[in-house]
Amino acid sequence: MYVIIGLGNPGKKYIYTRHNIGYFQIDYIVEKLKIPFCAGKGDYYFGHYEINNKNCLLVKPTTYMNNSGLVFDQLESEFDFTIDPEKILLVYDDFHLPFGTIRFRKKGSAAGHKGVKSIIYYLGTDTFSRLKIGIGGRFEDPIDHVLGVFTKEEFNEIPKVLSFAFQGIETWLSSGINFAMNNHNRNVLNLVR
Repeated sequence: MYVIIGLGNPGKKYIYTRHNIGYFQIDYIVEKLKIPFCAGKGDYYFGHYEINNKNCLLVKPTTYMNNSGLVFDQLESEFDFTIDPEKILLVYDDFHLPFGTIRFRKKGSAAGHKGVKSIIYYLGTDTFSRLKIGIGGRFEDPIDHVLGVFTKEEFNEIPKVLSFAFQGIETWLSSGINFAMNNHNRNVLNLVR
């Protein structure tokens, strides 16, 4: 079973914040493919997705970002399988990357991202695939930036970013992380900020 997890914070206060781009990506896939999406038996929403005979779960944890890793025990309990870190794709924001940049990675540190830190802690490894979506730009305070809402201009560009990221996700599922990295790591908007 493959698991694609989009990170974000629950609640109306955070819906349109940059920190929730992982949620945006899951919502994009669910809407595009008309996948039924419902509450799980824990702190998450999920839907089933299949490509090339590979079954996977789309997941949005509803704990706050700092406790995102709790979802793994809950998923294993509800679906009765052991999660393989090699079959995980974590989708989240990265303010170090310019807005509109897509970057797949095989492994790595949390780089200060508390949601990723929680995932690493609960998995006991930092070796799992990631899809970082750039939300960077000019800002003074990183916390204010990630918890701030997207600008109108950014909102207008988000569909392009999510569409290209989805192509990368399908590549990851069909051909693996190396192929996804080689073919989808770029700034979708071709902007230098």
